[in-house]
Amino acid sequence: MPKITLPDGFKKEIPENTTLLEVTKDISNSLAKIAVAGKINGQLRDLSVVIENDSDIEIIKKNDDEGIDIVRHSFAHLIGHAIKQLYPESKMAIGPVIKNGFYYDIECDKNLSLDDLTVIEKKIKELTKTNYKVIRKVVSPQEAMDVFLERNEPYKQEIIKEIPEGQEIALYYHQEYIDMCRGPHVPNTKFLKHFKLTKVSGAYWRGNSDNKMLQRIYGTAWDTKEELDNYIEKIEIAKKSDHRKIGKQQDLFHFQEEAPGMVFWHSKGWTIYNILKDYIRDITLKNGYLEVNTPQILDRKLWEKSGHWDKFGDMIFTTSSEKKEYAIKPMNCPAHVQIFNQGLKSYKDLPIKISEFGLVHRNEPSGTLHGLMRARQFVQDDAHIFCSEAQLSEEIKSLIQMTFSVYKHFGFKDISIALSTRPEKRVGSEELWDKSEKILKKVLSDNVDSFSIQEGEGAFYGPKIEFSLTDSLDRVWQCGTIQLDFSMPSALTASYVDETDNKATPVMIHRAILGSIERFIGILIEHYGGKLPFWLSPQQIIIANIADKHVEFAVEIEKMFKESGFRCSLDLRNEKIGYKIREHIIAKIPYVVIIGEKEVSSRSISVREHDGTEHKLISADDFISKLSSKK
Repeated sequence: MPKITLPDGFKKEIPENTTLLEVTKDISNSLAKIAVAGKINGQLRDLSVVIENDSDIEIIKKNDDEGIDIVRHSFAHLIGHAIKQLYPESKMAIGPVIKNGFYYDIECDKNLSLDDLTVIEKKIKELTKTNYKVIRKVVSPQEAMDVFLERNEPYKQEIIKEIPEGQEIALYYHQEYIDMCRGPHVPNTKFLKHFKLTKVSGAYWRGNSDNKMLQRIYGTAWDTKEELDNYIEKIEIAKKSDHRKIGKQQDLFHFQEEAPGMVFWHSKGWTIYNILKDYIRDITLKNGYLEVNTPQILDRKLWEKSGHWDKFGDMIFTTSSEKKEYAIKPMNCPAHVQIFNQGLKSYKDLPIKISEFGLVHRNEPSGTLHGLMRARQFVQDDAHIFCSEAQLSEEIKSLIQMTFSVYKHFGFKDISIALSTRPEKRVGSEELWDKSEKILKKVLSDNVDSFSIQEGEGAFYGPKIEFSLTDSLDRVWQCGTIQLDFSMPSALTASYVDETDNKATPVMIHRAILGSIERFIGILIEHYGGKLPFWLSPQQIIIANIADKHVEFAVEIEKMFKESGFRCSLDLRNEKIGYKIREHIIAKIPYVVIIGEKEVSSRSISVREHDGTEHKLISADDFISKLSSKK
């Protein structure tokens, strides 16, 4: 009989053909009522799975992190069940779990709207109330193919054809509805209660613009109604904080069809942009970087040598001249190697740190473009460090510290780190990948409290450290990266003279802190709901007069603020002061300085802060001194 070991160390023999559910009931009937899955030797499995060998067993409850993901995954399949009842001719594609929710891609003749989502929600609720059992059945590839041929599900058929030989195929039966999935799923729809369908959008099958455009239905699910309500509230706040909406309200930037995915920066938005650049430039210069600028257009052959053409060819814009094909650069690293290659380098010169605010272009599919967050033209705060292998640990440690410092300066406190390891398609030997991953793991272990592993998510030339920020609405944004690269310097013939007077190949560290300046501005706008920190505000102070006779003193005060280095402007419109103040509060101006009769006679100012705080008849000099600490 198989022996099982529970997380607390308890061991027990169980009868042959015992399922995870039966083990759960044996442990506790109350546990069985809230269990949605289990782990056998660390692998998530359905409760219906039989325990065949001696195993470590863990029961997953519906309110565990893994449990709620299982609930969400099961809801995704319920979308399929509901859709097939409402629109029987629809074709089902895939329905994975995502952060805080799930989606299902479908082919449907009806162009679904938000009103249709309400109808689908109603049908899902009807299905869940029947408390039917979700049945799992392992089948052969041919059996699976026969099922989906009969049901005329071409996307499922395509997936089956690509499943590696020997890999288990499981079908899940939801009454008359059948779907295919790795699982696990909840054993019964009684666990599926608190959910909401949130939006519908277009999505190319498998993300390829050459494929058919499908409809993607998004939803969210939580363990309790309170958690669901809190999340929905955050979504509504997020809509109000949408950077595109705020960008228009505050006259920061715009997009238009003539330049898809490319930003038209207005004066105020460009001010924010340049403040960010100046801040990062100051940090990089203090840390020994040499700022450079490289061409926008480079010969295709260079990108073939670097490996980028094979990896990113579909995303590279091209042009031609005199029978030569050129790439409009999608990244900066090959160009930085060209700068390194100019002139003889010695080990005494290393590390050499090259930085650039590099303008890049990537041919992102039009359906994925999303304001500043996903664009075709953007600027990276890019840098590359050329160093010896012995210098790697210290350089990476320094980069980690610098990155944390920058994020905290912007008010981000919840910063997570992940190590992304070798992808399926990669260059370089396994020995180099082993070495690179070992180095990054060691540096992370020595310098950060915790980090996760993202298997297979590294760059094609090397593993990378990824920094993710959690914003005020609990959304996670991946921003900075540190990438270790033994391959590209060799491919592009970079070299230096080592201590033994022999030619050696430097190691290359790719790093970006903000990632893309455009995207980081978008994140900041949404994180702060448009009310940026004082030092980042494009307009820090508005000076508003009450009447025409107060203009002269208002101009005098404006001059004082400008001479002290503040970004301020006058509002001398013939409008009521209350109207002016409200307008500037809506625009999230940090301070509105009011100039009226009392202020003129006492040669003082009154100030209204964005949060409603008022300062009556105070010295302009004193107020300037107070604000100077916020610059």
